[in-house]
Formats: sequence, C-alpha cells, structure tokens
Amino acid sequence: MKKLLLILFNRLLHYKQKVELAEVKNKFKSLGANFKIKKDYSIYNPQYIEIGTDFKASERFRIEAIDKFGDQKFTPSIKIGNNVTFNTDIHIGCINAITIGDNCLFASRIFISDHNHGETTAEMLQMFPMKRPLISKGAIVIKNNVWIGEGAAIMPNVTIGENSIIAANAVVTKDVPPNCVAAGVPAKIIKEIR
Repeated sequence: MKKLLLILFNRLLHYKQKVELAEVKNKFKSLGANFKIKKDYSIYNPQYIEIGTDFKASERFRIEAIDKFGDQKFTPSIKIGNNVTFNTDIHIGCINAITIGDNCLFASRIFISDHNHGETTAEMLQMFPMKRPLISKGAIVIKNNVWIGEGAAIMPNVTIGENSIIAANAVVTKDVPPNCVAAGVPAKIIKEIR
C-alpha cells in the first residue's frame, strides 16, 4: 500500500511541475524551441529573461531577475543564446544585465551575479548584509563557446571572451580574453589557446 501511495504521489507531483512549468514558459520575454529544465528549479521574474533554442538545465537551476529590493527598483535583463547547457545547482542573479552567448557549457555549482549586497566601506559594514543596498558595478557578458567549470563564480563587470575556459572553482573578477584558460582565486590567465 505504501508503495502504491508513493507512486501516486510522485505522479501527482510530476503532473503539478509540468503544469507550473507550462505557466512559467508563457511569461518569458522570449523563449526558443526545445526548452528543457529538470526539477526543483526557481525562475524569478521571467518577463525580464530571453532564452534561445535548445536550452537545457539540470536540477536546482535558479535564475533571478530582480526588479525590486527594499526601496530600490531595477530593470534587469538576462539574455541566454542558443544551445546552452547548465548542469546542476546553478544560481544566476541579475539587477543590471547578464548576456550569455551561443554554445556555452556550464558545469555544476556555478554562481553568476552582476551585483553585491553593498560595498566594502566602513559605513556599509555597520549594516546587516541583508539590509545593505544591492549594487551593480557592471554587466556580465559571456561570449560564444565558453566552458565554465565546476564551482566557478562569475562576478560583476566581467566579459569572458569567445572559446575561453574557466577552470573549476575559479572566481572571475576581471575580463578574460578570447581563447584563454583562466584559473584561480581571483582568476588569472594560465594559458592562451592558439
């Protein structure tokens, strides 16, 4: 009996997720064909998000286009190109602009954010982190054919050039030219691909 109840519960849950996803898909600014996303996703404000064709995201994909935080108002823009694949546990947060080109591959546990909670000033450090204003120092641009490794973090005001590779656990705080491998904390160019 328990097994039957578990099967019925799982079928009901699967059906509910399909209905919710169908509703969310209609709210995107634009959405290409062949959109696939696995369970436990979180999509916040899809009306600011554009996604191309052949998009795939594994479990626990979290994408947030934040238009309000306390008294602050923003006009976020997230654009994801064609043939982009995200593995598990991805978090994308945007108050400004994040653009991801075509044919990009993202491993697991990746953080991409164009903003911070406050700045590192004595005045801001007197505030609780959640009470600090959101501040963007610039947009993030990830060009075509980029591969981002496991556990990487892509920080505000960064452009990653075409065909570049970001190594596992790298923290990207500065631009990465095309055809390069960047690694470390903070990430540095360790190889040019010729």
